[in-house]
Amino acid sequence: MKRIFVTGGAGFIGSAFIHLILRETSDVEIVNFDALTYAGNPENLTGVDETRHTFVKGDICDKAAVLAALPDDCEAIFNFAAESHVDRSISSADEFVLTNVLGTQVLLDAARARNVRRFIQVSTDEVMGSLPDESNLYFTEISPLKPNSPYAASKAAAEHFVRAARETFGLDTVITRCGNNYGPRQFPEKLIPLMISNAMNDEPLPVYGDGRNVRDWIYVEDHARAIWLAFERGKAGEIYNIGARNEQYNIDVVKAILDALGKPHSLIKFVADRLGHDRRYAIEADKSETELGWKPLTNWEEGLQKTIEWYQENQEWVAHIRNGAYRDYYQKMYGASLK
Repeated sequence: MKRIFVTGGAGFIGSAFIHLILRETSDVEIVNFDALTYAGNPENLTGVDETRHTFVKGDICDKAAVLAALPDDCEAIFNFAAESHVDRSISSADEFVLTNVLGTQVLLDAARARNVRRFIQVSTDEVMGSLPDESNLYFTEISPLKPNSPYAASKAAAEHFVRAARETFGLDTVITRCGNNYGPRQFPEKLIPLMISNAMNDEPLPVYGDGRNVRDWIYVEDHARAIWLAFERGKAGEIYNIGARNEQYNIDVVKAILDALGKPHSLIKFVADRLGHDRRYAIEADKSETELGWKPLTNWEEGLQKTIEWYQENQEWVAHIRNGAYRDYYQKMYGASLK
């Protein structure tokens, strides 16, 4: 059995990765280490093979807890754990520095202490900043790091620590960078699940600025599969950009959701733009496609429809998420309360 250590495995992308690996392999055991902050949800793990999945509640900034939870003969650490929402980082960057930077360094130290074979850092295209409107430019693995939000800056800093561990200590590291993910079980502060859940309740759909910001969308399971291939086939010390070549204006995404749900476009409500809002993300994924043998399997139309159907069929999950602390956050960001 291969034993791997997954941090942030109760979150959106981490749980999708765990579901995929346990479904598509028979020789992998996973220790899932998650602090269960607001976006970590044990319900995201419903249905996983518990004979090969062990959940441990813990904070990646706690070195003793990490070392205690790391399995013997660990093949790899997959670091999904992160504070990830830009708006929250603008309100307060402290948690982002702690989890995304200090937490990553704690994991790197633990990997060296326990001779973990490979360290996979799950990063983001946002570390590379913003691309010009209507341009033919794309992010590549050698694009300069130009983070424009506290969140992006914390993820860029984490990448530097990963690189330093490779260059200084010879740790086998791989960094992956991906665009905007969508799919089941995503916390409804992000664009697509927020719009789906609001539309299902006939509530206004808040759209920043003019809605013409461009994002490169990828179905979460395609991203998870690429991360596994980066572990299996990636070269030590390399960076791999993961993208589905699917650029969409935010406003077009919102309209597509409304159309799929049979809701009027009049539900769209334009709100004041986010501070430092990046205009365009677009990823050149040639390296992942050639070196890892990876291609996205889910096109935009199919993925969006599957995502919408999941939220329609799992409204109890949505209801659990939309109460409590999320209500206060929503009101603060958009000046409205949830029903």
